[in-house]
Amino acid sequence: MADYGLGSWPARRARISPARTALRQAGRSLTYAGLAGRVDRLAGALARRGVRPGDRVAYLGLNDIATFEVFFAAGRLGALFVPMNTRLTAPEIGFLIDDARPAVLFHGPEHAAIVAETDPGRRGVGLVVPVAGTGYTELAGETGPAAGPFDGPGVGLDDPAVILYTSGTTGRPKGAVLSHGNLTFNTMNQLAHADVLSTDTALCVSPLFHATGLSQVSLPTMFKGGTVAVVPQFDPATVLDLIGRLGAASFSAVPTMLQLLCDHPGFEAADLSSLRCVIYGGSMVARRVAVAWQDRGVPLLQGYGMTEASPGVYMAPADGAGQRPVSIGVPHFFTDVALTPPGSADAPGSGVASGAGTEPAPGAAGELLVRGPHVFSGYWERPEATEQAFTDGWFRSGDVLRTDDDGWAYVVDRIKDMIISGGENVYPAEVEAVIDALPGVSASSVIAVPDERWGEVGMAFVVAESGAWTAESLRAALAGSLAGFKIPRYVRFVDDLPRTATGKVRKQDLRAAAGLGRAP
Repeated sequence: MADYGLGSWPARRARISPARTALRQAGRSLTYAGLAGRVDRLAGALARRGVRPGDRVAYLGLNDIATFEVFFAAGRLGALFVPMNTRLTAPEIGFLIDDARPAVLFHGPEHAAIVAETDPGRRGVGLVVPVAGTGYTELAGETGPAAGPFDGPGVGLDDPAVILYTSGTTGRPKGAVLSHGNLTFNTMNQLAHADVLSTDTALCVSPLFHATGLSQVSLPTMFKGGTVAVVPQFDPATVLDLIGRLGAASFSAVPTMLQLLCDHPGFEAADLSSLRCVIYGGSMVARRVAVAWQDRGVPLLQGYGMTEASPGVYMAPADGAGQRPVSIGVPHFFTDVALTPPGSADAPGSGVASGAGTEPAPGAAGELLVRGPHVFSGYWERPEATEQAFTDGWFRSGDVLRTDDDGWAYVVDRIKDMIISGGENVYPAEVEAVIDALPGVSASSVIAVPDERWGEVGMAFVVAESGAWTAESLRAALAGSLAGFKIPRYVRFVDDLPRTATGKVRKQDLRAAAGLGRAP
């Protein structure tokens, strides 16, 4: 029997227990019994202060044990947990407060100034609680009079649990409302795809205001009774140290994190023997990065999803992922998918795939549509946006996917990013993959710019070593791998690419830099 660094066989037989460690952070740990008590106490305290089912409970702060406490307490109350992006400015946070209208706002000490600038009281927030202050300590139960178990209203699978705001890469962010059932079935999908043991320790590295941080490793590990080690902020040296020191079995990340980790000087010497898998998504990882992790014996399982699906839709199984380093794998168990012509308003007609059904035709490509018990029912107070997001009960992803003969899938590109040059469809992701494979290039992003003759042509923003390429030499290097109409007409070298908190390139910023203004 393989030894995954989890100790002897009797230890691996352990099951969920109130006495086992649920959460740990730095020198602090909390058992499941301790977590349940603090959540009950916090939920009861909030109820006594007027928070009711359906109210919103906002959280602005770095990953923390308190984030989980507030999340579970909101659920016990029947309220909606609203985590906010920690990288936003005060005006952007103000927009989220105005949109969600939370009854209470918890915040970390590092965001006290931004919270003060937004003036939440003026915006209708009745209670503002610093999680590092005595007010939170009293609410969560470290001091003050003893309280019995909280007798909550009870919630069902269809009741709303979380509002997760989309990254807002075009226009204002929209709040995706996820139900308790959505989160539960996403957890089931994860557990069907990747083994999780009650003896596992998982690192919570990705931010908890994003579905990846909350749902892809943290909740499945806690469902099985394992330990989640909370990492407040991503730092390559810290993460590499924690993997070896805690014997971490897994973590979830975005490709930028994986690249920073494998490029760190300590990567080759780091003890990664306990890792059984690393789950990542958000965009494709560079092939060299995937190979670097595989060379260290760590399986990278690429997942594909979106906030609206809680978020998992596809994931690469461990059996086969090494041979297909850039594939998103196959659909999750409780997931139906279909492919339609990009931009089509018709219902699915080119084949449906599910965990128990048939797959899209081999080689098929088209816009991905998704349905299943993990798919949300709509955006917070955005009925028109919700209606536009669905076709005959299927959620329109806006992404173009293709499948291989073996049923494994690949993301081709976002429909809105597609370039139509001389009547030919050009998918920037395909072009970017070829550019990124050139020596000395670390990242690239391609956008459409107007052209009098062809309608649109590509402009590539490239991050490369100084002097490695000129625009002419780079375009010449692409000629052997891409058709002429796919090669960007313009090349601009930059020091870095603007990204969202989850690592996605902010193409609207590139469009603005190109003098095209921002996308609507």
